[in-house]
Amino acid sequence: MRVAVTGTPGTGKTTAVTAADSLSVPIVHLNETITTHELWTERDTDRDSLIADLDAVRSHLGAWEGIVESHLSHYLDADRVIVLRCEPATLESRLLDRGETPKKARENAESEALDVLLSEAVSQHGAEKVYEIDTTGKKPKEVATEIEAVVTGTKEPSAGTVDFTQYLTQ
Repeated sequence: MRVAVTGTPGTGKTTAVTAADSLSVPIVHLNETITTHELWTERDTDRDSLIADLDAVRSHLGAWEGIVESHLSHYLDADRVIVLRCEPATLESRLLDRGETPKKARENAESEALDVLLSEAVSQHGAEKVYEIDTTGKKPKEVATEIEAVVTGTKEPSAGTVDFTQYLTQ
């Protein structure tokens, strides 16, 4: 089983996957892997981020199994894709608290309100393989329990069930 856990930066991917300790599957923290193994082509100085080489990432991972978490993981072949979501104002606050610039925090909050990563995941994999989990106000273990339900097949696909578009009118 290959499960991609994706979501806008700040939705809680790394924290929730780490808290899913009852799963005995390999976990790849893709952003760390990209940096450690230099699987990137250039640095975006405006966004202070690396541009991942997805072909190099796929080659490095090979026939992977388990969970891959990153805002890029939905670009990989996967059996199930979990999209973590978070209310945009809460997300913006989280990103500011961890030191992101106001511009970057706002850009990510708007991306979340517009369902950008959800749309990409559905486009790449089809709605029948995509599971949304709203992390707003939930403890990491609660989110981890929902991730575990997706991995074990006890949660149904749920693309399109979270709506944060009201953020755009504020």
